[in-house]
Amino acid sequence: MSQNRTDFTGTSQTSGTTASETDQMTTAARKVGATAGAAAGTATGLAQTAQEYGEKISGVATQAKDFVSDKVSVVGEKIKDLQNADLGEIAENAKDYARKNPGQAILISAAAGLLLGLIIRGRR
Repeated sequence: MSQNRTDFTGTSQTSGTTASETDQMTTAARKVGATAGAAAGTATGLAQTAQEYGEKISGVATQAKDFVSDKVSVVGEKIKDLQNADLGEIAENAKDYARKNPGQAILISAAAGLLLGLIIRGRR
């Protein structure tokens, strides 16, 4: 894109890009292309990482579901046992446990009292 023109002194001048400028523009274009390629590579890597984490989360969610299901069935069995048990027998078992493990009995009682207090008080 060179243009020839004549200035007021009558000498001819050529305007346009020099070889050095062309090299600089070519280098800049290559850098932009490399940056775009790196960005595309990074996006692909991020997509793969996101997919891996999604699979891990799915696996952990399945494990958690199985764990909760097992614990719910255990609690259900305990509730059935308590429904069929005599209250006097349950009280006697609790007293024996408290005599054998006084520290744990105090902590369990405190936790139960705190929980009941929060339930009764409700949200304000």
